[in-house]
Amino acid sequence: MTTRTPTVALLYPGHAAEDDYPLVESALGGVIRLPVIITDIESDDHTVAAMRAVGTDAPLRDGARRAASYEPDALMWACTSGSFLYGWEGAHEQVARLADAVGLPVSSTSLAFAAACRELGVTSVAVAATYPAPVADGFTTFLAGAGIAVVASAAHDIHTATEAGIVDGDNLFEMIRSANSPDAQAVLVPDTALHTIAWVADLEREIDKPVLTANQVTAWQAARLAYVDVAAEGLGALFRPSADEVRWASSSPAARRRSR
Repeated sequence: MTTRTPTVALLYPGHAAEDDYPLVESALGGVIRLPVIITDIESDDHTVAAMRAVGTDAPLRDGARRAASYEPDALMWACTSGSFLYGWEGAHEQVARLADAVGLPVSSTSLAFAAACRELGVTSVAVAATYPAPVADGFTTFLAGAGIAVVASAAHDIHTATEAGIVDGDNLFEMIRSANSPDAQAVLVPDTALHTIAWVADLEREIDKPVLTANQVTAWQAARLAYVDVAAEGLGALFRPSADEVRWASSSPAARRRSR
């Protein structure tokens, strides 16, 4: 008898860093399938209006229709700004409408960030945003709705998803370092257009705290939706949440410094 592999289809707007997801599948040893379905977009500009437009019902439902060929167990809206710019309540309503339409569990990258912070006991974060400030500010507002305080933030004024998709490792590390704060329990990197999967473990070693990236939390939330218990090396603390790590993440910055 052939055992079916749990499958979560990722609805991903345009083309930028969708090749991060096969890296996650490989790191997890094939215990879950994460097929990527590219949704239609009119613009990949990092503006509030353009990013809200990619998250409207029409492209999401069209993507879900095309995802049906994979017989998915759930869907992920693999976009951060196209969900958090609707606000905390609006992001929940967005996925609820899609879930009602397709009859499957649905979540989004923004909601995955909130869930990942809860998993690690994180309530204060720094944000390394690719976006210009008006979009980055929307993420801060969204996180406040989840009870997560942004204690430091850096907006890097990358104006399109295409440009974010070609940011290299050196620039990614500099983004993290510039955003980090001793008062932050973790650093969040909210853009699925940014390649991060290959560097998550090294980033955490660099700053000695959890780093949560958009493509990483999307894959983690996908596994939760499919009831797949995953653990892997190289994908960061989120994929190895031992009791010690949860306590470390949830402790105060001063206590963490004393423990080193």
